[in-house]
Amino acid sequence: MNNREKEYNFIIITGMSGAGKTQACRFLEDMEYFVVDNLPPVFIPKFAELCQHADGHVGKVVLVVDTRSREFFDTFNHVLEEMDKHNQQYELLFMDASDATIIRRYKETRRRHPMAPSTRISDGIAKERSRLADIRNKATYIIDTSDLKKVDLKNKLHNIFAVKSDKQMTIDVMSFGFKFGMPLDADLVFDVRFLPNPFYVEAMRHKSGAVPMVAEYINQWQVTKDFKQHLDNMIDFLIPQYVKEGKAQLVIAIGCTGGMHRSVFIAKHIFDRLKDQGYPVNLEHRDLMKNEVHEHVREER
Repeated sequence: MNNREKEYNFIIITGMSGAGKTQACRFLEDMEYFVVDNLPPVFIPKFAELCQHADGHVGKVVLVVDTRSREFFDTFNHVLEEMDKHNQQYELLFMDASDATIIRRYKETRRRHPMAPSTRISDGIAKERSRLADIRNKATYIIDTSDLKKVDLKNKLHNIFAVKSDKQMTIDVMSFGFKFGMPLDADLVFDVRFLPNPFYVEAMRHKSGAVPMVAEYINQWQVTKDFKQHLDNMIDFLIPQYVKEGKAQLVIAIGCTGGMHRSVFIAKHIFDRLKDQGYPVNLEHRDLMKNEVHEHVREER
C-alpha cells in the first residue's frame, strides 16, 4: 500500500437536523478535508471509489448525507451494507443532540424542521429519530453536541479525525451530572452516586473532585477503594476486546448527581490510569461548570 492510500480518509456525516453537521463540516474543511454536502446515497460507492483512486490528493473526504435527501435517503442503509460487503473504507460520524437542544436551536433560527414543515418541531424530531435509528447503530463515532461549545466540537473532531499514520482507538472519559441528563454518545456509563458525597461537607461543597482535599475525602472510604479496583479490572478487560473488535472510539461516562465531585474524581482516576498505560485518551468534565465552582485543578490533557 502506498503513502496516498494509507492517508485515505473517507468520512460520511449524518445525524439529526440541528445537531451541528454544518459546523462540523466547517471545522473539517479547516483540517483540509474536501467536503461534499447532501449527495444522494446511491452515488456514495462510486464517489468513494473515484476519490480513493484519483491521481491528485483527494485523500481526505467528507460526505454529508441526511434526511434532506428525502426519498433517496431510504437507500442509505442498503448502500452502507453494500460498501461493507465490498470492504470499501469509510467512517460514519453521527451528529446527535437532545430534543430540547434541537427545538431551542430551531426556534432561535426560526427555521422549519425538514421533517415537519407544517407541524410542530417535536413531531419532526420524533420522525427523524425513528428514521435514523438503524443508521445510528452503524456509526463509527457519535458526537452529542447538546452541551458542546464550538471550540469543544472542534477539539473532538481534531482528536478523532486528525490523520495519523497508525490510527488507534480513541478513548473519551467524561464526567457528568445525572440531573443534567445522560450523555447520548456514551458506550459505558457508571453511576457513582453511591460514593460518599463531599457536597455535604461545607469546606468542600464548592471545590471540584479534582482538588486534592476533595479527592482524599472521596478516596478514604473502603467502598471507594473497592469500587476503583472492580472498575479498573473491568476496564482492563473490556478495552482490549473493543480494540480487537475494531472499535474506533470508546466513550466512558461517569455520573454523579451534579457532575462536580464524585464523577470528576473517578473520571480523573480512569483518565490518569489509561494515560499511564499509553492509550490515546481525552478527558471532559461535561457539567462541572454548571455548578457553583470556587476551586478546580485542571488536569494535564
